[in-house]
Amino acid sequence: MSRVILCTYLKREAPGLTFQLYPGELGKRIFNEISAEAWALWQQKQTMLINENRLIMTNSDHRKLLENAMVDFLFEGKDIQIEGYKPIS
Repeated sequence: MSRVILCTYLKREAPGLTFQLYPGELGKRIFNEISAEAWALWQQKQTMLINENRLIMTNSDHRKLLENAMVDFLFEGKDIQIEGYKPIS
């Protein structure tokens, strides 16, 4: 049976993550407050950010930028704008 949490992003109860995906205190917060559905939405946005901005995950500045965007997206409800991205119409 899956764990049900009150998801900060979705603002409703939803199945939680099955294990902590991110390290440290932020990882604990994500595990306790972010649903599997919200995490999947973040993964899509994260992939777009990495690709469109050509982020390199071995670069600490790029990792910090991505982490800040993740916090903004998941906990602050901010829509992350991806420079250069144009949706197909």
